[in-house]
Amino acid sequence: MENAKLLMIVGDYVEDYEVMVPFQALQMVGHSVDAVCPDKKEGQFVRTAIHDFEGDQTYSEKPGHNFVLNSTFAEIDPQQYDGLVLPGGRAPEYLRLNENVLDIVRHFSTADKPIAAICHAAQLLAAAGVVRGKRVSCYPACSPEVTASGGSYAAISVTEAIADGNLVTAPAWPAHPAWLAKFQQVLVAHLEAQASQRSHLVQV
Repeated sequence: MENAKLLMIVGDYVEDYEVMVPFQALQMVGHSVDAVCPDKKEGQFVRTAIHDFEGDQTYSEKPGHNFVLNSTFAEIDPQQYDGLVLPGGRAPEYLRLNENVLDIVRHFSTADKPIAAICHAAQLLAAAGVVRGKRVSCYPACSPEVTASGGSYAAISVTEAIADGNLVTAPAWPAHPAWLAKFQQVLVAHLEAQASQRSHLVQV
């Protein structure tokens, strides 16, 4: 299997599980993952937050680990990546104010490259204008943004995920097994299609 080069955009108070679990799991199956944050460099870190479901009307929030960045935002070229990973937490709330971040999200959507977005990452998708006509899962509190941006909110179980074309979304970190499995399927199909296209061009 060909391995993918993936970009992960994070920010301060990204959800702890939603950044670390996919960052490690995707590397475990052979992909490379460059984690970046606007205005920060390789070797610096973002703070994370732990969001849990403890019987309240919304999630609770506690301090998480520091997550060290392994690439520099200002140096990346989105065209060099096969897919995009967008964790949730509180980071998307302010990252969506950064036009460079939104342009990167639009690049992956326009190029029809795989995008994995979970929980509050739907705020980035909506702000970038890439959910119109798409079926999207997210944390329920973000569903009004999905529908207001022309998307169709998928009210699925917190342990489930959905794929609409190359866009893979899920409600929150309990969906990691389903979300990452679907993203892997989409990535493999995308890489195989790219390889087939390259082979065809060589033969021509």
